[in-house]
Amino acid sequence: MNIRRATTDDAATLAELGRRTFIDAFGADNHPDDLALYLARTYGEPQQQRELADPDILTLVAEQDGRAIAFVQMRRGGEPPPCVDGPAPVEIARFYVDRAFHGRGVAQALMRAACDAAITHLGGATIWLGVWERNPRAIAFYGKCGFVDVGSHLFLLGNDLQTDRLMVRSASQPWSTI
Repeated sequence: MNIRRATTDDAATLAELGRRTFIDAFGADNHPDDLALYLARTYGEPQQQRELADPDILTLVAEQDGRAIAFVQMRRGGEPPPCVDGPAPVEIARFYVDRAFHGRGVAQALMRAACDAAITHLGGATIWLGVWERNPRAIAFYGKCGFVDVGSHLFLLGNDLQTDRLMVRSASQPWSTI
């Protein structure tokens, strides 16, 4: 497996991988209209082009045999929720692994690369993310990665207002937990 920084040339690949992995993760638990609206707003190729060109957004893609199998997108800047109180916050805005690669160590390797990149490329010291309160598998994974639950915020999926748990960890925290 290879993990590299995505470029604007990856926009179509990330749009497809993002849609597919998001549907795999949340499709069964959400109304199709809300899901379609969210996907249209979030995973179009033009949207991916803009995000990949933004200097405050960093996307890493994991590949196996030249095929994209996972990605993480991080953002610096902006105002984090009040419960995220560490210095130099960087948000993990998206973290998805192709279902066929679950349980193979891809997520752990990608998370380590993300934390390293948050420090070296984005100047981060605190990493935070939002995870749907009804996604216990992801919550457990983030907990194993050293993230702690510090509160919640609302997340709009299409027209459905949902609650995300907010989790935080120090970017330089040791990896003894995974």
